[in-house]
Amino acid sequence: MAEPYDPQQIEPRWQEFWARERFAAADTAGEKGLYMLMMFPYPSGDLHVGHGRNYILGDCLFRMFLMQGRKVLNPMGWDAFGLPAENAAIRRNIHPREWTIGNIGRMKDQFRRWGILYDWGKEITSCEPEYYRWNQWLFNRMLEKGLAYRGKSPVNWCPSCRTVLANEQVVSGECERCGTLVEQRDLEQWFLRITAYADRLLEGLDRLPDWPEKVKVMQRNWIGRSEGCDLRFRVEGVEEPLTVFTTRVDTIYGATFVALAPEHPLVERFRSTAPDADFGEFVDGLRNQTRLQRESEGGEKEGRFTGAWAVNPFSGERIPIWVANFVLMEYGSGAIMSVPAHDERDFAFATRYGLPIRVVIAGPGMGEGTVLSEAYSGPGRVVSSGPFNGLASQEAIPRMGAFAQEKGFGTGRVRYRLRDWLISRQRYWGTPIPVVYCKNDGIVPVPDDQLPVVLPTDIEFGKVEGNPLARSASFVATTCPKCQGAARRETDTMDTFVDSSWYYARFINPHVHDAMLDEGRVRRWMPVHLYIGGVEHAILHLMYARFVYKVLADFGLVPGDEPFSVLFNQGMIVGKSSVTGRLEKMSKSKGNVVAPDALIARYGADTERVYTLFMGPPEKEAEWTDEGVLGAHRFLQRVWALQDAVADAAGRAGEGSANERLRIATHRSVKRVHTDLERYHPNTAIAAMMELVNAIGETQQEAGEGALREAYETLLKLLHPFAPHVTEELWRLTGHEGSLLRAGWPTFDAALLARQRVTLAVQVNGKLRATVEVEPGLDPDAAAAAAREAAAKWLEGKEVVKVVHVPDRMVSLVVKG
Repeated sequence: MAEPYDPQQIEPRWQEFWARERFAAADTAGEKGLYMLMMFPYPSGDLHVGHGRNYILGDCLFRMFLMQGRKVLNPMGWDAFGLPAENAAIRRNIHPREWTIGNIGRMKDQFRRWGILYDWGKEITSCEPEYYRWNQWLFNRMLEKGLAYRGKSPVNWCPSCRTVLANEQVVSGECERCGTLVEQRDLEQWFLRITAYADRLLEGLDRLPDWPEKVKVMQRNWIGRSEGCDLRFRVEGVEEPLTVFTTRVDTIYGATFVALAPEHPLVERFRSTAPDADFGEFVDGLRNQTRLQRESEGGEKEGRFTGAWAVNPFSGERIPIWVANFVLMEYGSGAIMSVPAHDERDFAFATRYGLPIRVVIAGPGMGEGTVLSEAYSGPGRVVSSGPFNGLASQEAIPRMGAFAQEKGFGTGRVRYRLRDWLISRQRYWGTPIPVVYCKNDGIVPVPDDQLPVVLPTDIEFGKVEGNPLARSASFVATTCPKCQGAARRETDTMDTFVDSSWYYARFINPHVHDAMLDEGRVRRWMPVHLYIGGVEHAILHLMYARFVYKVLADFGLVPGDEPFSVLFNQGMIVGKSSVTGRLEKMSKSKGNVVAPDALIARYGADTERVYTLFMGPPEKEAEWTDEGVLGAHRFLQRVWALQDAVADAAGRAGEGSANERLRIATHRSVKRVHTDLERYHPNTAIAAMMELVNAIGETQQEAGEGALREAYETLLKLLHPFAPHVTEELWRLTGHEGSLLRAGWPTFDAALLARQRVTLAVQVNGKLRATVEVEPGLDPDAAAAAAREAAAKWLEGKEVVKVVHVPDRMVSLVVKG
């Protein structure tokens, strides 16, 4: 009889063994292997079970790759700069470095206790000068190429703290630090010219077949390439015309007003003549709103009439000019022609302020006099539009654009939603921007041989007012590299997304000291084959990383044009909030955080790992439950107890039929687990192993030692990536030396499985339409494909909207159309 399963006794021993044997160490000097990478984390120091999903899935795949005999690079590092560390320093009156390094130590210990393997010999910490030196070097190269520049930009400004705030630091229009009402101010800032790469960023998405489509859609929308027209409207009493960009010139006869962003230059001209007494106050209030507030989908549409009128260049009609909160200066020209009948925002605005709503695109069942209850934005027939009546809207767009150009009041134009990357941050804990300001020479970059510009240590963090760097006299006062005269250092630091925009290439050899990248190794190992992280990084991090990689490629430093071949986004783990009672993302403020320490102390890390990987498809949101944890623990206890079944069968030949059944179940499980992990579905892989455990239990009295030992040892190999500690222990207890990581990944006998067939019933909308013979244990996708083929004649001209799969028994297809 085996000793009871005791994870607290087993797990620390194996964690020490893996570290000592350096299983995760990868030599990148030789030929390329597989490069996999988790998005490197911010060192908050407080990991919970929700964080574990990303890292545990990555470790599961990494262990499988190692068992397959593959050479794998799997490094880890720390996105260590950022505002939380600076806020913590202010609250605790300590240096942010102290807080950050302490958190890194705690998180590394947590990774170790989870049994997660990384190549720690390639660890990167972005707040170390030897790393951020190369941020500064890259900035200098971009400055030389005109890709870095200084310009004015509106920022969130706290007048009490006297500092710029990120959007996430503005809560309900107030500073999260002190509660003061936030203002919008125009400040000189540093930008990177990402717009110069807009088309390449857009086109590159078409060459990423292994990225989630929703991420590519989000990036396409963020880039926002629009083909349209710049139309020039005459403004009464103003010499210069007002330029409006539109992608729907076919709707211009339905324009009943023009809307301006509050920052538009014309607004100041109208401030003294606007009919509403609160016009100026209203405009100032809009300017102090953040971009997020003004872009809010559900936000109320507000505006004021300027008292001015524009003239529609097509119809000659006078239309009023308004200021509106939903118009942004960053998009187009900061002015829009508003067509309420055919735009949802314009419709809401016109309805509120009693402005005309005129149909000029007649969709199905519509005509010139149609009264709308909501905007119609689809295609149709042009009506009430003078000489263009009767044209299909898609035909009218180029015709009317050409007419505007011919008459001299329009120009074809491509515009982008994407704006240049503002990297200036008025705070301490970030990479210093390597320029100085000289009275004689203006803006002067710090020469490469004087890099890094290192953050000073003589900083007081007990105060919240202003930028701490600007208060450091030893940092600010310097000499000009050109004339050697007195100069002032730039006190802005870089956005932390700069740190994470190229770290993946540095991992390949972080120990090279005289260059940003080890070009020889980078050319062998890039791009990253598999990149794993949350979908919340779909736009900013991934967009900036793709941009910087293209810049590095243009500089001849990296191969290809894209940094990540395969992207996998894991879903969030949610828990019931003790505050709201709803399922929400885990956070301390919601009272639903499950800390791993107590869980590991009671059940062991393998239980947490198995449950994390079993709770559902990893790309989907999943709820954490105590019952699920107990179920995972009971499963591992069953696996532990089955060692007795193998021992009891010693010397027994067993019954032929039982041996055959168990052997088939074993090889079927190998195929299913391998297939499921290749498509990142560890949950169904665990289900296959649970079936194998059941098969071993059902045959343990009849099957012989050979069949039982093959089944059990195969189970341990398959289960190792999921539950590494207990499987290593059982591998030793069954008489093996060494580690399962070197024992090889199981293979299956395809000929054996091919001889086994089951009949699937195929239903279409609840009616039996066909049957099809398939091999047992077919995965849901393959079973659905077989069912579609068998019932093809019943599916012609119809859309399959739902598939229900009962393994080895039935596929039910729900169709419409």
